[in-house]
Amino acid sequence: MRPVFKETVWGGKRLHDDFGYDIMSNHIGECWAVSAHPDGEGSVDGGTYDGIRLSELWKTHPELFGNPQGDRFPLLTKIIDANADLSIQVHPDDTYAAEHENGSLGKTECWYVIDCVPGATIIIGHNAKTREELREMIENGRWNELIREIPIKKGDFFQINPGTVHAIKAGTLILESQQSSDITYRLYDYDRLQNGKKRELHIEKSLDVIEVPFVERRAEPAETDSWLKQLYACSCYKIWKGDLKGEATLRQNEPFMIGSVISGEAFLDGVGYNKGDHFIIPYKHPDIHMTGEAEFVFSAPQYNNKGFGK
Repeated sequence: MRPVFKETVWGGKRLHDDFGYDIMSNHIGECWAVSAHPDGEGSVDGGTYDGIRLSELWKTHPELFGNPQGDRFPLLTKIIDANADLSIQVHPDDTYAAEHENGSLGKTECWYVIDCVPGATIIIGHNAKTREELREMIENGRWNELIREIPIKKGDFFQINPGTVHAIKAGTLILESQQSSDITYRLYDYDRLQNGKKRELHIEKSLDVIEVPFVERRAEPAETDSWLKQLYACSCYKIWKGDLKGEATLRQNEPFMIGSVISGEAFLDGVGYNKGDHFIIPYKHPDIHMTGEAEFVFSAPQYNNKGFGK
């Protein structure tokens, strides 16, 4: 896939420096690596479908994706370079987004920490016991009391359900797998300016969707001897981490799989893939022979009868 890159107020240079992407700006925060979302849509790079937009491929060749019922490609894979703190934010679920955001999907997402600086942290959750306390703490700017900030390290994985207050903080490089949605409600943005103005906040919508009280949900990787370990499964997707050292076989038993090379290089059925490459393995693809030394993150959708999630 050909990625799309996003300049942000908090972005940096690591997508160029670490992954070698051909980008010039010093403020690229996001690589939309596999995306059919209209806010940043990628296309196929090479082969039979070279140059075709992913949304068009979804419509014209549903057999590649397990013949889903849904009207849109369900997942989005990003690499995020947080050179500065992202805003403190929350996402809606499918029901709220469909009603309030012109039929959009909600946003369930998860993070795999590719790298981070020593002492790095992220924000997940809040400390308010009631919705009334939550509103009072937000309106009075009691952010240090409200938010839950936790330490992170390379290789950590976090599931972020709709309604979860969260923020990626400075010095963190993350692979994000999510529903195909760009709906974000900002609670707080540190009063910083973009083009001379503060960015819009979405306090009332945030208060509508934040889960109160916060319930911590830890994602525990499954124990397995395989080179491919499942990190998480929810109603929207499954996520795996792959550590290839030498030879392995990849069996594709899902509607389709998205793969991202986060380090190293490998050959899949003789085709070379390097750090920063992203690809889709279609439905009923034969077993793939893999050689090399590389780290992968894979995702696959969970379909219901609408093609979006169980």
